[in-house]
Amino acid sequence: MRIGKVEALARLRALIETDAPAVGDRLPAERRLTTAIGCSRETLRAALDLLEAEGEIWRHVGQGTFRGRRPPGQPVRDRILIEATTPLDLMDARRMLEPSVAAAAALRRTDPDVALLYSKVEQGRMARDRAACERADDAFHQSIAQVARNPVLVALLRHFSSTRCRAVWQREWDRTYRRVGVTEFTQVHSGHHRDIVDAIAAGDDGAAQQAMARHLDAVSTAMGAPDDVHR
Repeated sequence: MRIGKVEALARLRALIETDAPAVGDRLPAERRLTTAIGCSRETLRAALDLLEAEGEIWRHVGQGTFRGRRPPGQPVRDRILIEATTPLDLMDARRMLEPSVAAAAALRRTDPDVALLYSKVEQGRMARDRAACERADDAFHQSIAQVARNPVLVALLRHFSSTRCRAVWQREWDRTYRRVGVTEFTQVHSGHHRDIVDAIAAGDDGAAQQAMARHLDAVSTAMGAPDDVHR
């Protein structure tokens, strides 16, 4: 007897956690999924549609179904560059760029901007699983770029965000969440986020820059990078 849509969705979520735990991992083929879950192909596809709408998976005809959000279109050369870049190289780029973005945000913020950033901090504190932590962290950093009001910076941060779906460094980032746990993010990292927003709210560009640098140094350490690797 085949199961209904609600049960199929619950089983699919559980299966993904075991068979495709990291962002960018490929899910088993639909034939295997229907057998493992015990549902029809139609029910499976309905469940996959829902997860894709939530940003939990994305599908590419001829390639398969992957864990994470669908990456935006990129030139092939850019995609190869991102895939070949090491986790430390990409964290190094963030450590060079994002403190300056936070400083610019401190000089250009408005009261509604500050309210938005504090709301992003609270969303991070309320995250209850790895996927929610991932989304909250991504939204926080992109929001700071938007407050900086420079379309080039916004585009660069979005480009960094897009690599979370398939890049090698994001696989390590995903494993880092699993190693340190959700509590590390909701307490320690969200505390860092709060410090950054406090400095932005005060219009203190130097403090905002330093707070972001400290945060990204902590992230690099959590990912296993030596403290002096880029110094």
